[in-house]
Amino acid sequence: MQEEKEFIQELLDPKTQNEAFQKLLHTYQRPLYHHIRNIVLNHDDTDDVLQNTFIKVFQNLKNFKGESKLFSWMYRIATNESLTFIKQKAKKNNTSTEEINAKIIDNLQSDVFFDGNEIQIKLQKAIALLPTKQQLVFKMKYFEELKYEEIATILDTSVGALKASYHHAVKKIEAYVTSN
Repeated sequence: MQEEKEFIQELLDPKTQNEAFQKLLHTYQRPLYHHIRNIVLNHDDTDDVLQNTFIKVFQNLKNFKGESKLFSWMYRIATNESLTFIKQKAKKNNTSTEEINAKIIDNLQSDVFFDGNEIQIKLQKAIALLPTKQQLVFKMKYFEELKYEEIATILDTSVGALKASYHHAVKKIEAYVTSN
């Protein structure tokens, strides 16, 4: 924790800021990319959201209170940016977020950055049918292998609620996959 506090001070100090921010990018760019990609599903959109996430992190670092790990705080920003992006895209296209997700999933096979097969597409379709919170919990637990405690901090909810959401998500996904 002390090491993280020192790193945050480096990020805030104009003399060490550039080098510290490069270290921040190097450390978190790949995991945040995958986290955002799991939510928005499209590579180009992910790059946009990732860029917005790092801008928000940089702009709001002075407000970071250290009540959670920097990792959790950044993931919360990335999650919120991803959800906002999907909502704005739906609004711009005069449609629902569910329809946007369905369209993106239909286009996954032609996405050169998607390396999944038919089973992966089926899984993504099943996930898209879940309520947003269940989607987030399932993706963070299943794809990113985050611990419930980490997810609870990121989503600002209890571990018990997360376990229930994950359980319901798994049951719904199993039902979809076996019936289609």
